[in-house]
Amino acid sequence: MTAPPSAPPSVPLARALSVERCEGGASLPPTDLAQLCEATNAAILDGGGFGWVAPQSRATLERHFRGVLLVPDRELFLARLDGEVVGAAQLVRPPRNNEAQAFAAALTHAFIAPYARGFGLARLLVRRAEERAAAQGIRVLNLDVRATQATAIALFEGLGYVRWGTHPAYARVGGQTVAGLFYYRLIEHPGGRSTGDALGALGGGPA
Repeated sequence: MTAPPSAPPSVPLARALSVERCEGGASLPPTDLAQLCEATNAAILDGGGFGWVAPQSRATLERHFRGVLLVPDRELFLARLDGEVVGAAQLVRPPRNNEAQAFAAALTHAFIAPYARGFGLARLLVRRAEERAAAQGIRVLNLDVRATQATAIALFEGLGYVRWGTHPAYARVGGQTVAGLFYYRLIEHPGGRSTGDALGALGGGPA
């Protein structure tokens, strides 16, 4: 008796990944805002992505993100998995009176909810923020992270961020003092002058 043919192996369905920049002054649709708040609290519970160490109320998170969209020098990026908001990042430029550091910006509050990790969305989120920074003439992107956030550290170092310092008393989490790690990455402008030429020798100062 011939055995019935075995079923073909299942092929994992491709997941839709996307990152979008929110227009300053705009408001988020209610569904997006609700998903963003849920993802934020999931990231907080997992120990990373925000200064908060305990989940926040929906009202508190909504006020936070609405406020972010009103700040002229701050831009919000939303990461989506299959159309659902599951993470975010903020690109922060220096205020206009800080001409000495106008070439640099900071990547802050970058996170992907734990239930949406493993698909490459965090890498895409960082790269989209870098592309936006380059389009604005930014040459250096700075960021900092708790020393306990091993996944984020591996991501940033894998993307070419250079660790330049450690703050031994960076944060207090769960009654413990946690160190912070500081990174930078030089941002190139495709088709334009290289960042090395634009900045010249790094670390220069009085002899």
